[in-house]
Amino acid sequence: MGKARFTAQTDTGRRFEITIKGRKRWALERLMDAGPQGCTPITEPAPRWSGYIFDLRKLGVDIETVEETHGGTFAGSHGRYVLRTEIVDKAVLQ
Repeated sequence: MGKARFTAQTDTGRRFEITIKGRKRWALERLMDAGPQGCTPITEPAPRWSGYIFDLRKLGVDIETVEETHGGTFAGSHGRYVLRTEIVDKAVLQ
């Protein structure tokens, strides 16, 4: 994925911009599309969800991690990532 600039707004009303590309952009767009239900590596497979979340957080994006358990052959737990920063604008860059 190419570069895109996102304008984010915190819950206090402060706005800031981030410019990202590749998997970070992909992850942010998946979180935006998911809305309040969030994303998990189970529903949106990707090799390094935790890494993308870490990088987005370093840029100032508020993302909550909700731990969930799951059953099945490989029972355990996984994180559900929920975007808490409002994205108010997106511009695809050349």
